[in-house]
Amino acid sequence: MTSEQQDQTTDPKERFVTLMRGLGTRTILYQQNVAASLGLYNNDFISVDLLYEKGPITAGELSKLTGLATGSITALVDRLEKIGYVRRQNDPTDRRRVIIVPEYESKEEIQNTYEPLNNSMMNLISSYTADELELITQFLGKACTVLDEQIHDLSTKTRNKSNS
Repeated sequence: MTSEQQDQTTDPKERFVTLMRGLGTRTILYQQNVAASLGLYNNDFISVDLLYEKGPITAGELSKLTGLATGSITALVDRLEKIGYVRRQNDPTDRRRVIIVPEYESKEEIQNTYEPLNNSMMNLISSYTADELELITQFLGKACTVLDEQIHDLSTKTRNKSNS
């Protein structure tokens, strides 16, 4: 939908959903550009972002979150470990499992890459009141939950199709 088509949409809910889809698309494009600027594959960068959000997790958990096969996750973690973005740590409760620990946030190239976006977002949010920010934050949290549910449903359907 073009911006002209968006302007013609009179239903505020439809316009909101259209803008949310556009935000999602722009987020993906931004992530792809960040990954390229850091010399990473997009799946590597998505995994880095997931680790930032979730904290240390097992390779199996990362596989479930990304939809990548465990062999692909092993190669991905090898690449990220080689450049110092993650480290492997033995699980203290189960010696057979390894936990992937994020190590990249202190990296200067990560900070330099995100600083312009962070500054722009801080400028944007400073234009809202504390109550408005609380409402927006609640919405974003709930929107993430909806997306997680949809991702789970779609990945389950995809797995079921491939197993048929």
